Amino acid sequence: MVAKLSEPTIIADADVDPGHNWKRALAAPGVMNVDFEERINFRRLHRYRLARTRQALRNSRLGALLTFDANNIRYITSTNIGEWSRDKMCRFALLAGDSSPHLWDFGSAAAHHRLHAPWLKPQHCHAGMLGLRGAVPPSAGLMRDFAHEIKSILEENGVADHPIGVDLVEPPMLWELEKVGLKVMDAQQVMLDAREIKSQDEIMLLNVAASMVDAVYHMIYEELKPGVRENDIVARATKMLFELGADDVEAINAVAGERCSPHPHNFTDRMVRPGDQAFFDVIQAYMGYRTCYYRTINVGMANDAQHDAYKQAREWIDASIDLIKPGVSTDKVAAVWPKAEELGFSSEMECFGLQFGHGLGVALHERPIISRLVSMDNPLEIKEGMVFALETYCPAKDGYSAARIEEEVVVTDTGCRVITLFPSQELPVANEY
Repeated sequence: MVAKLSEPTIIADADVDPGHNWKRALAAPGVMNVDFEERINFRRLHRYRLARTRQALRNSRLGALLTFDANNIRYITSTNIGEWSRDKMCRFALLAGDSSPHLWDFGSAAAHHRLHAPWLKPQHCHAGMLGLRGAVPPSAGLMRDFAHEIKSILEENGVADHPIGVDLVEPPMLWELEKVGLKVMDAQQVMLDAREIKSQDEIMLLNVAASMVDAVYHMIYEELKPGVRENDIVARATKMLFELGADDVEAINAVAGERCSPHPHNFTDRMVRPGDQAFFDVIQAYMGYRTCYYRTINVGMANDAQHDAYKQAREWIDASIDLIKPGVSTDKVAAVWPKAEELGFSSEMECFGLQFGHGLGVALHERPIISRLVSMDNPLEIKEGMVFALETYCPAKDGYSAARIEEEVVVTDTGCRVITLFPSQELPVANEY
C-alpha cells in the first residue's frame, strides 16, 4: 500500500504559547461567555491542547497516540459526552503523525460532532463501540475490525512502522492491535508531558472551578450543626455545584468525629455532634477542569487537641507553599512533611495521600506528584504554569479527631499563587456556642 502522507503540520509558536501574564490578577469570571469581555477562549484552548499533544508526540518515540482515557480524549479533541462514558471504554481517539485527530464516539454522538464540532474534520468523526467492557464479547469482531481500521489510518499517514502509544486498553483490544502488526507502547507519559503546563485559559478554568468550591464551603460553614449528616452535606454540596455550573461532581469526602482518624476517604450517614472536628474534600469539574480542595471545620466548639492538630497541619502546608517556584525539585517539598512513622503509620505507602501534592487539569492526578513515597528518589522539577494541589493531615492527640487542609496553587514566574480562598489560616468553628 502506498502511503498517502498528510501535509506536515507546523506547530506555531503562538499555539504552544501558554500566554501567562502574571502581572494581572488571576481571573475567575462567570461561567457564561459574553460579548463584552474576553473570558475563556475555547478555540485558543483547543489549539493549545492539540499543539501541546503534537509537540509531545514528536518528542517521543511514537508515531501515533491511541487514547481511551476520557481525559486524554477531551484534551485532544475538545469533545465530551458526559460522565456516563467515563468507565465504558466506548470512545477512543487517534492522533496519527501529522493528521488531524480521528474520534470514534458512541452511536449518534459522532453525527452530533459532525454538526457541532467544526474544529474536527467531519470525515474524522466516526461511530465506534468496542463492546462496553466485554458485554459484547471480543468474538463479535468489533475490536478486530477497529484494529484493522486504525492500522489503515496509520498506513495512510506513513507511521504504521512506528510504535503506537496507548494509554488505557482492554486486553483483547491490545491483542488485536498486536495481531495486525502494531508495536504498542505507553502513551500516558506522552500525554502527561503535553498536559503538565497549563495555558492562560486552563488556569482560568481551574480558577473558576475553585471559586465554585469557595462558595460551597461557605454553605457548609453555615449548615454544619448537630443533626446534619455527612451525606446531607454531600447532597447539598452536589446540588449547589451543578447549579453553579459544574459538569461533573466526581466525589465529595465528608468525615466527622471519631471517623477522622485514620482518614477513611469516604462519607456515611453519621450525624455531626457538638465539638466534632470535620473535614471535607470537594472533587468536581468545570468544563472538565478539576478541583481537589479540603477544608476542616469544627462544629460549635473545639478543644485544645483539635486546635493543635490544625495548627500543625497549617504549618506543614505553609512550609511547602513557601518552597513552590520554578526550578525547585519535588523532593525538597516532600522533605518538609513528616515521615509516615511520625503520623503512626508503618510505611509511606500506608500514609500515601495524607502529605501529598498532585497536578490538576482535565484529570484529578497529573504532574507533579509530590510524596515521600516517590519524590525522594525520583524528584521532578516544578515548572512555571503548573497547577497542583498540596494537602496535609494531622491526627489530634485526643485519639480520634484530625485536621486536613488542601490548597491549590498556580506556579508563576517567581513563586506561586493560592487559588483556594475559603479562609483556612485558623481553625474555623461553625455555629459557635
